[in-house]
Formats: sequence, C-alpha cells, structure tokens
Amino acid sequence: MDHAMVLREHDRQLREHARPDGPESRVERSGPVVRQVSSALGWNGVLWSALDAAGADAAIAEQVAYYSDLGREFEWKTYGHDEPADLGSRLLAAGFTAEPEETVMVAETAALDLDGRVPDGVRVVRVTDAAGVEQVAEVHEKAFGADASRLRHRMLAQLAGTPDTVLAVLALAGDEPVSSARMELVPGTDFAGLWGGGTVEAWRGRGIYRCLVAHRARAALEHGYRYLQVDASDDSRPILGRLGFAPLTTTTPYVYTP
Repeated sequence: MDHAMVLREHDRQLREHARPDGPESRVERSGPVVRQVSSALGWNGVLWSALDAAGADAAIAEQVAYYSDLGREFEWKTYGHDEPADLGSRLLAAGFTAEPEETVMVAETAALDLDGRVPDGVRVVRVTDAAGVEQVAEVHEKAFGADASRLRHRMLAQLAGTPDTVLAVLALAGDEPVSSARMELVPGTDFAGLWGGGTVEAWRGRGIYRCLVAHRARAALEHGYRYLQVDASDDSRPILGRLGFAPLTTTTPYVYTP
C-alpha cells in the first residue's frame, strides 16, 4: 500500500470533501475550515483545516464563536500531520480539552485476513431496527462505561433516513448482547470506516472483536470499498495489525464546551 497516496486520499475524500454523517447533519466550508453542524445529539466539529501560523488563532476563535452561538459542544478533530505543527497547543490555549490520541489505521480490504471465526456459543446478527439499536447502546455503555444517548440517536436517524450508509452488528451469547460494532459506508469514496467495536468485560479475549472486524470487512468488500479505516485505541491496534491494518497517522480530538 502506498501510504502517502492513501493519506492524501483519506484527507481529500473524508475530510476536505466530507459528506454529512447522517440525515440531520450538514457540512459547511468556512474559509480554510470544513465543519459539520448537527443537532445537539449529533456530531458537531471541524473535520479539516488548511491553516498556517499567522491565521490559526483567528480561525480557531471563529469556530468557537460559531458553535457557541448555536449552543453546541464541538470537537476539533486534529491529525498528526495537520498544520501548523502547534495546532494542538493553540486549541488548548483557546479553552479546548484534549481527549486520548488514537492511531488511524488503514488496510486494503481485499488484502485482509477475513477468516475470523465466531467463538462457540456466539452468533453475529445485523442491526436493522430500534430493538437492535438498544442492544448496541447497552453493549456500548457496559464496554466503555460511557453514556450511549448520542450513539442511540445517531443510529436511529441513520436507519430511518440513510440506512445504506451504516452497517451495525451484534454478537449474541444466547439472547445476551456481548459485543457490538458498526461500519460507516461513505458513498462516492474509496473508504469505509469501522467504529465503536466494544466487548463487555466478561467476554473479552475470545476473538469476538476480531470476528466483528472480519464480518464488516467482508461486507465492505461486497460493497466495493477499497480501503477500511479505523481510529484505533492502544488496545485494538495490535489486533488490527495482525489482521493486516497499517498505521497511517494519528488523530487527537479537542473538545470545546461553551
């Protein structure tokens, strides 16, 4: 894989020319900044910027004022190669809070190991209705210890308005949801994104995460997506590396709360 080319296409297709991530969202360009605006429960934030040292602080202040007028918390999603090099420090100085850094990992879908075996006693099902979304939210809250209100709202809106852009899966032990994950299919691009893979603590270490990655990768291949992209935590990065994913860059979210 030509990493430099893939990084350029990742930035161009998914960031600079981003599409809204749901039916309730819109993408706007404001000078050197591309941002998404959603409802209060949707994702609001900066997707891409082309800044230099001279104009960065003014651009940051403009976005803070814009989202503050809307009463929206928002995220400035930075990447390791973004300019200026001290963008993160400037965001902190403007009142943002940094969240943990993740590694952007990418693989050519056709080159992946797609033989993830479902552990004994576990079955994988696709999520197609509100009951399934509720089970995904249940797993998310147990696996990550985080409120799933935004995830629940987003998935319900996607399934109702743009069902072809999301594929969510559940791993069930009997009728108990023990792991969940989703894939965002971005029309008109070469990329599908893997998001939200989480397993409840008692079921970790059995290969379920790997199985759900393989399941979604097979679906991406069927839909004609050349690349799979993941914002990987330190826990998931080794598993993804063994499956064939390679690091592309890093990403750090900076969050501003009015």
